[in-house]
Amino acid sequence: MVSLWGSRKDDPDSAEAQGQNAENAHDFEQNSEHQEPTERTSLLPREETHRFLSPDDPAVSPYNLWSVRALRAFSLCALGISFVWWTFLLVSIFVSPPLMHARGSGFFAFSYTTLAVIYLVLGLLFFAVPSKQMTIWGGIFSLILLVNMIIIISVPRIRLEEGWVGIASVVWAAVVSMYQIAQNRAVTWGKREEEERLTGREETRRSLREWMAVLCEMIILIIMAIAVVLFTSTLILRARDASLEPRGRLYSVHGNAYNVHLVCIGNRTANDPDQPTILLEGGEGPVEHTLQPFIDDTYQHGVINRYCYWDRPGLGWSDNAPSPHSAGMSADVLSEALALADESGPWVVVSAGVGSIYSRLFASRHLLEVSGIFLIDPLHESYLDDVGQPGRGFVLWLRGIISPLGLDRLAGAIIRGRTREDRTIGRSAYQTGKFIKAKLQENLVAVTMTAAEVQSARHIQMGETPLVVVSSGQKILQDSHWAARQEDLSHITNNLLSWDVVHDAPHEVWTNGEGRQVLEKRLREMVDASRAHR
Repeated sequence: MVSLWGSRKDDPDSAEAQGQNAENAHDFEQNSEHQEPTERTSLLPREETHRFLSPDDPAVSPYNLWSVRALRAFSLCALGISFVWWTFLLVSIFVSPPLMHARGSGFFAFSYTTLAVIYLVLGLLFFAVPSKQMTIWGGIFSLILLVNMIIIISVPRIRLEEGWVGIASVVWAAVVSMYQIAQNRAVTWGKREEEERLTGREETRRSLREWMAVLCEMIILIIMAIAVVLFTSTLILRARDASLEPRGRLYSVHGNAYNVHLVCIGNRTANDPDQPTILLEGGEGPVEHTLQPFIDDTYQHGVINRYCYWDRPGLGWSDNAPSPHSAGMSADVLSEALALADESGPWVVVSAGVGSIYSRLFASRHLLEVSGIFLIDPLHESYLDDVGQPGRGFVLWLRGIISPLGLDRLAGAIIRGRTREDRTIGRSAYQTGKFIKAKLQENLVAVTMTAAEVQSARHIQMGETPLVVVSSGQKILQDSHWAARQEDLSHITNNLLSWDVVHDAPHEVWTNGEGRQVLEKRLREMVDASRAHR
């Protein structure tokens, strides 16, 4: 191969150069005759002539050294181990293997392992073309990943969410980056040794092919460096959010596998045991950002005496649950948390949107404790097909994979001034990996486990439980099927107090003035009916 860059510093046709080459060849021949074969002399076939080779000869390669070949084999083994671990982490997003459940989303561990796999593949692709850039970038990666490791280990909340899986993944990525430095230096040494042995001196120029390889390597390394910097920035943001104290208490559930957040506001009335407690179930987002502020206003106005709310697994301050996780499992976890908090009702379950599925399941499993069901523009079980669409699941998975980059969260914090509250329980909560994982879990079992649980709940719901349904007029005007299903939900018990359609109200009915008035009025009636029912 003829190089397109550079020329020999020494003219090979000069008399002095020819004399020096002849002398070197003579010394090489004498040494070869009197010395035992070594690593550098035994791997190539011995020739009768021992002239120096051209630097472009394929025989001039670091692969001639068994130590370099052994290093490449070790890199292949490391890549195999990384790929197996990467596969386990990919599967754990959908089904949690034993002992591998992370209380967080698990997307960070997957991202670190992906980084390690790419780095090992890159090192193998350009194994025979070592460069100083590879060594420099390896040092940068190692330093930044060590910072990531320190953040994960030093912040208790992040350490708990990532667990041993996340810690092991970031440590492995850091070890791989350090190993790449050692590999690059070892191959550089081997390349120099073989060039000096076979050509008489070290080769300092590069061919066009080598320059193109270095360029491609640099582009990939820069992209990886940007990703690592974004990982670190997102971790710093998570550490900042972890300092936000929960409003209630965290209860360890499901065999201490994860924690859920539960809050109860108001005091029990000892002389009125039939006074119900409102039990809130959030809708599509965190309950603190949707329904809880309205219910808190009714509490302040004296409409209700006491209420409790919780964060479903993966929302707010609650950890993610192991996969798969259905709505019925969430209802059971809520029951466990209430028992641990020594809360026993009677309950009036109040919910909106998709949260109505969860509250109906809870009501069907606590027939004697639930004395009222209050549904606000509820999601009918026939719409679970939309929740469980494969396309929606793929988009959620893809969002989860790129969530460690934190592009939306970082932009919101830097440009829009989003606060800790916004990212944890507010308008930006949907951007977090935990939230995305919870929605992905909801999608995966919507048409299978959750649909079957809702059908069973409808069969066993107590018929005399008071029921109120308040629907969005906008949704009904947009979708006639929605109107029919809202009417169907008004028959889940035989004791319908009212079914109201608030004409100008959106899906979140409480954000409309007329909707708030209707909800407050019906909630007061529900409390009275609940006491009479008890």
